[in-house]
Amino acid sequence: MNLPCQHDHLDNARRPGEVARILDGVEASCIAEGERMTAPRRRVLELLLTAGEPVKAYDLIARYGLNGEAAKPPTVYRALEFLERRGVVHRIASISAYVACSAHDDDLRAHAAAFLICDCCGSTAEVAVPLSELGLGAAAKAAGYDIQHTTIEGHGRCAQCRTTG
Repeated sequence: MNLPCQHDHLDNARRPGEVARILDGVEASCIAEGERMTAPRRRVLELLLTAGEPVKAYDLIARYGLNGEAAKPPTVYRALEFLERRGVVHRIASISAYVACSAHDDDLRAHAAAFLICDCCGSTAEVAVPLSELGLGAAAKAAGYDIQHTTIEGHGRCAQCRTTG
């Protein structure tokens, strides 16, 4: 990755009211499916929603406590695993970071998480890619597979970096 860009980047952090609405919606969905939205799960999702950008697990661990105390790593990793399984958090493998899903519709698991990652400034954007349009779903079905989740990562340069760099 190059040195940080000298241009402004979009602020993808969510406002407090939106964060509360999403947290409540995820909790209601968990309850409806017989699962619990524990305090650690809620806190990790809250951190990701307010960050508005991918966050590394060790940064979540450091930011976890409301009074500045770090969490125990298993607490954060278990919460991330649960949230990722539910489809509300995605792991971006190429940058070893997690991000809250930008789609908060009825069936979060019905889409492939597709990320555009700028190799210059590090900004990311989640774009909607329905599984049906990938052809991967049909190929998996023909092979006898049931896809649980898909993450696609595209690297390049964002529009701002292309025009300023």
